[in-house]
Amino acid sequence: MISIRRYLTQAVMGLVLLGALLSGLAAWLITKHELEEMFDAQLSQFGRIVTGMIDINMDSQDYQALADRLTQPGHAARFYSMEDSDDAGLVMDTHSVNTPRRFREEERLLSLGFWNSDLTPRMLSAEWNDKGPFPPPQKTGYRWVSYDNEEWRVFSIYDKEHGVWVSTGLRDDFQQELVNKILLGNSIPFLLILPLLGIALWWVIRRGLRPIDNLSAEVSRRYHQDLTPIEQDPPRELTGLRDSLNAFIERLRMALDRERRFTADAAHELRTPLAALKIHLDNARASEQDHQSSLDKARQGIERLQRVVDQLLTLARVERTPHRQLDVVDLYPIASELAGEMWPLAGRRRQQLEMSGLSSLELRADPTELGVLLRNLLDNALRYTPDGGTVTLHLDRANGQPMIQVIDDGPGVPDESLEKITERFHRANQRMTGSGLGLSIVKQLTQRQKATLAIDNRQPHGLIVTVIWPVLQPS
Repeated sequence: MISIRRYLTQAVMGLVLLGALLSGLAAWLITKHELEEMFDAQLSQFGRIVTGMIDINMDSQDYQALADRLTQPGHAARFYSMEDSDDAGLVMDTHSVNTPRRFREEERLLSLGFWNSDLTPRMLSAEWNDKGPFPPPQKTGYRWVSYDNEEWRVFSIYDKEHGVWVSTGLRDDFQQELVNKILLGNSIPFLLILPLLGIALWWVIRRGLRPIDNLSAEVSRRYHQDLTPIEQDPPRELTGLRDSLNAFIERLRMALDRERRFTADAAHELRTPLAALKIHLDNARASEQDHQSSLDKARQGIERLQRVVDQLLTLARVERTPHRQLDVVDLYPIASELAGEMWPLAGRRRQQLEMSGLSSLELRADPTELGVLLRNLLDNALRYTPDGGTVTLHLDRANGQPMIQVIDDGPGVPDESLEKITERFHRANQRMTGSGLGLSIVKQLTQRQKATLAIDNRQPHGLIVTVIWPVLQPS
């Protein structure tokens, strides 16, 4: 699995680089556009100044002198004859009185030209004569001109008074070179500081993730019996994780406590019938006259032991079986079938097992668990109801909610024991045989089915166990 620290470092550095590239691209486009506008303004200003300096008395010598001043090393400015338009392109004098020089290398990217009113060249500065005369102007304003495999930004203006066109030009390289220098000047410091930025980000992320390491270290240092809550005060983002861990620890502690109590109670409940069984078998072996009575008691002990084991297994299955999808079932057929199965048990003690209420009651539950729940309720009621008593299974609705009630006329439960009656191995009447697990199983099953369990005494005696399921919503 990828490291969070490495992932954050790489992700943040990637975002920083992406942001730098996008900002650099935006800066390049904005700078290029702004420089275009600024250079256009300078070209037009330069063209107006040159046009304003033209004199009507300027002759060939003046234009030749201007050409001499604009000549650069390797690139001659040229004056074209004005005496005969057919001779346009023939140079009158190509020798400069001054040695050509450049004060700045960028001068080669600037140029100036004059054209007659008939668009024949009059004087063209350096760079605009290398491949023949530079293309003449077409109209007043800005335009892009391709010349000698280069792109020129040209501003042209016509002087009507002197009948001359003036064009000022700037090669695209000048603007591009300036933009590149600006971007390079801004990028080099960033590139130099990038490694330091990466180290700083790694340190900040490592420091920011330190609380996770501390929390992990505290959990890993604990031994298996230490189930105390985590007291560390983590950052806000880890508070939910700490609380979840503490809640899990608390649930685990409660589960282990239940298992310990269950193990202790089960051992106690199994030890008692086993000890009694051993005594009765010893009596049967030692006494030849009363051995039948001892064997009968031993059989009763075996039956009680079998019941305890069966209910322990049932409770273990209930607690360990994952929650299953609840289905819509009709309770009446399940209840009538169970009542029929338990009728012989009631008949042996001359008890009446009755059903009353609705003949159809749909609810949402697991059919298997529902059968176990009803079986334990009926078995518990029959066991604590005296001979000749009555147990009633009543099916009804309470405020639209499916409800069953198991009503017996047994001794009931002392009021102080009502809250504990669903605890494991708790028997309110110690004189009756039983394991104290029946109602505990019922409680577990009602919780799994999102139902509510209520146990109340009835007058003059007896017990009413009520289970209410949620309202059945249409699927």
